[in-house]
Amino acid sequence: GRLAVLGVGPGQPAWRTREVEALLASASDVVGYRLYLDLVADRIGHCRRHDFDLGEEEARCRHALALAAEGRDVALVCSGDAGIFAMASPLVELMERPDDPAWARVELVVGPGISAMQAAAARLGAPLGHDFCAISLSDLLTPRPEIERRLQAAAQGDFVIAFYNPVSRRRRDLLPLAQAILLEARPADTPVAIARSLGRPEEEVTVTTLAALDPEAVDMLSLVLVGSSNSRAVTLPSGRTLVLTPRGYHRKSA
Repeated sequence: GRLAVLGVGPGQPAWRTREVEALLASASDVVGYRLYLDLVADRIGHCRRHDFDLGEEEARCRHALALAAEGRDVALVCSGDAGIFAMASPLVELMERPDDPAWARVELVVGPGISAMQAAAARLGAPLGHDFCAISLSDLLTPRPEIERRLQAAAQGDFVIAFYNPVSRRRRDLLPLAQAILLEARPADTPVAIARSLGRPEEEVTVTTLAALDPEAVDMLSLVLVGSSNSRAVTLPSGRTLVLTPRGYHRKSA
């Protein structure tokens, strides 16, 4: 069988790639977190659904592999891009040391999708115009000291930073810690964007500053994008606020 790990983008159907659409259309079974399967409900009516709860990532992968090993055409669905803080990682890890020899005969396909940071950048203009990195603030799988070390390194490197998993219902202190670390390394007026529910009807994108960032305004459906020391907010004549991280073309032309 075949197992396709598909990133379906942050939300709206227009952000799915043609490859992902084709793989969904050919699938016999779809596996995923129920919210993500609901996002592609318009394309999986012909499929057998296998819904899982949040936090059951490894169980999803094992179930998808078992189905594919039976000869089925399986789609393992995740939001954003499958390879960015998503399902490709635990799946390949399981395939590296398979529990079932039949898994070795499964054909693996990874279908890329638009990541949350790409979608946020599109809404904001050009915040990722120069060097950037992505950091997950979830300490469920990554020890907190490692997260703090990466925060310090990103601050010193002056990267634009996309914060995935910035908060949860119980984990509220790592985003304020990141804010404090970054305030030691870059200006207080560094632009910060909070992008919530990208590509969905309730989408909301707000621009503030590093000093004014209120972690309580961030929820589980948000991505936080923090500019570098060179980033700046740009207000268009229409009143729309964008974020620009210049690459340096003005120096080249000068």
